[in-house]
Amino acid sequence: MTQTEKQEFTPPSPSVQRLRRNAVGTIGVIFMAVATSAPITAMVGNVPIAVGFGNGSAAPAGYLVATIVLGLFALGYATMAKHITATGAFYGFISHGLGRIVGMASGFIITMAYVVFEAALVGIFSFFAANLVRSELGFSVHWIVFALGMLALNAILTYFDVNLTAKVLGVFLVAEIAILALGALAVVVHGGGPEGFVPESINPLNAFKPAEGVAVASAGLGLFFAFWSWVGFESTAMYGEESRDPKKIIPRATMFAVLGVGAFYVFVSWMAIAGTGPQESIALAQDSATSSEIFFGPAREYLGAWSVTAFNILLVTGSFACGMAFHNCASRYLYALGREGLSLRLQRTLGATHPKHGSPHVASFVQTGIATAIVLLFLAAGMDPYGEMYVVLAILGTMAILIVQALCAFAVIAYFHVGKHHPESAHWFKTFTAPLLGGIGMLYVVYLLWEHKEDAAGSASGTLLFTLTPWIVVGTFVTGGAIAAYFRFRDPARYELIGRIVLEEAHERE
Repeated sequence: MTQTEKQEFTPPSPSVQRLRRNAVGTIGVIFMAVATSAPITAMVGNVPIAVGFGNGSAAPAGYLVATIVLGLFALGYATMAKHITATGAFYGFISHGLGRIVGMASGFIITMAYVVFEAALVGIFSFFAANLVRSELGFSVHWIVFALGMLALNAILTYFDVNLTAKVLGVFLVAEIAILALGALAVVVHGGGPEGFVPESINPLNAFKPAEGVAVASAGLGLFFAFWSWVGFESTAMYGEESRDPKKIIPRATMFAVLGVGAFYVFVSWMAIAGTGPQESIALAQDSATSSEIFFGPAREYLGAWSVTAFNILLVTGSFACGMAFHNCASRYLYALGREGLSLRLQRTLGATHPKHGSPHVASFVQTGIATAIVLLFLAAGMDPYGEMYVVLAILGTMAILIVQALCAFAVIAYFHVGKHHPESAHWFKTFTAPLLGGIGMLYVVYLLWEHKEDAAGSASGTLLFTLTPWIVVGTFVTGGAIAAYFRFRDPARYELIGRIVLEEAHERE
């Protein structure tokens, strides 16, 4: 299509509805993006696995490597966000860079990823909540009670103004960051642990070495769990339409969500291992019953027993905040796909916004219905909410999101250097070399996940859903691409609309 044709094209979307403008600022976007990473869950849940079965006491170095790779990706991503403000984020970016067919295919699998992520977090939240009630109050409550309560609360909060969600997430996020920081700073004040500050733990070269003395350890597994800890940071872009100044806020929030969180992860994991001791950390991490002591041990010794109780409470609230953030992400992707519409009916329902709150309320309720169905299926199958529901769904979503992140990195290159859009922003490093290296890094992490998927899944590796995971990802991608190809030949006007509803107007702006 020529430039003239693009300017003359008017998409068939007279009833496109918008999310509420100027609803959230930089801090709110950062809170919602960082909440999807769930810092306390990422640290207490992922670091012990990386230590015990991955790169050992060099797990913090793995987080440093991940920070660098994701930082490279974020440079190009943030630059593209200055020119394209789309609630569909990856979907919109890839559609503009690699074309509508790849864009729609990517939109389908990223939507699937966020849809299952909420159900995954419902699983780990309900597991933590049931354990907390049992240990602190002395009685048992079935995990499904907490699961259904979380699903209902997510639906209610997302129905209202996005600013309400940002405030709730902000409270939880500040609390979990505070306890992690206190534990780490306590180690610093006491001069490190039994072997001092163990600087070798942050040597990037050690990130590629397996844990010493552990026969089944793999450095690749450690690196994968480091990258896994950032899933969701890219959600900054999907709040662009609701932010006060998206061209400035979204790039700024994206870089903070990568580099700021990365620096925090490296520091906290490093101090936890230093406080516990390198060899003791590896020994504790070998057993799931003692793995959390890598963090709880130094906190108990330097801060007191209250800190461990606080950790356990914040594991519950942190996983809830993460699940709520993913609910927001899934709702906005469903909304973005819906308002472009496979039909006008979808535009008027799934693509509708609340007349008062400006929220994607219909898409939110649809997401609640899907997540509830997934949770109830796991309940009916008698599966564990943590070891099976959380693990398998998280792996499914992570595989999908890493593939889309790699495609988005290449879309940045195509948009600025092949399509020659916005030459004033094209840069040999920010929009070419950095996203190229970041995209290759993402593909490497997909390879790591594939190579170590059984180890990552643990006891859940024998489930049917785990076996079907790669086929679900491929099948969803192909379905999205096939739908776009169908519209290209049978409904060209609707095909031209794919990925083109951005903040400024309902078609692509050059």
